[in-house]
Amino acid sequence: MSASPALDAILARIAAAAQAAGRDPSGISLTAVSKQQPWEAIEPVLAAGQKVFGENRVQEAASRWTGRRQGLELRLIGPLQTNKARDATALFDVIETLDRERLAEALRAAADAAGRLPRLYVQVNTGEEPQKAGVAPLEADAFLDRVRGGLGLPVEGLMCIPPAGEPPGPHFALLARIAARNGLERLSMGMSGDFETAIAFGATSVRVGSALFGDRGAPAV
Repeated sequence: MSASPALDAILARIAAAAQAAGRDPSGISLTAVSKQQPWEAIEPVLAAGQKVFGENRVQEAASRWTGRRQGLELRLIGPLQTNKARDATALFDVIETLDRERLAEALRAAADAAGRLPRLYVQVNTGEEPQKAGVAPLEADAFLDRVRGGLGLPVEGLMCIPPAGEPPGPHFALLARIAARNGLERLSMGMSGDFETAIAFGATSVRVGSALFGDRGAPAV
């Protein structure tokens, strides 16, 4: 018996959604959103073979994963302050929330000092919500040009979080269009309530927390 029936169920849903979209399930990875979760909730998922985990805060991730990093991929999926760029560069394999030039400059400096650079995604605020991080869709092309050209940062893909209460499909389609015209093949989109829709629109990684670990009273991710 699997150590995590919940993980088995999510992976089965990912595979079914991929097949329904005419896609190879192996082209879609699961990021288990471990933020704010106690270790006793994470351990069975880890024991069942999950290797990719998403965190929102640098300090919380460091306290949880220091000494447990071997063989795992850690992704920062929450907003990153420029003064945490050095710590994030040292800890994370992927930073999905690059969204402003000052942060890009801080990551460039941190990478040069450390001799390592995490893989980078640009977060796009597809709903142009003032309270949410991310580059505005109409500014995304120019921002990518500055980051990749001027600063020499190799962006791997794009990430978005659609507005709550709106159909997510149009937002996923918008992100896919921005990625396509900028030659980007990686799309981090889709959370517990909409990851199957995201897969239909081309997601290459989905971020699942509450459907995997259970709801801790915070908004589903």
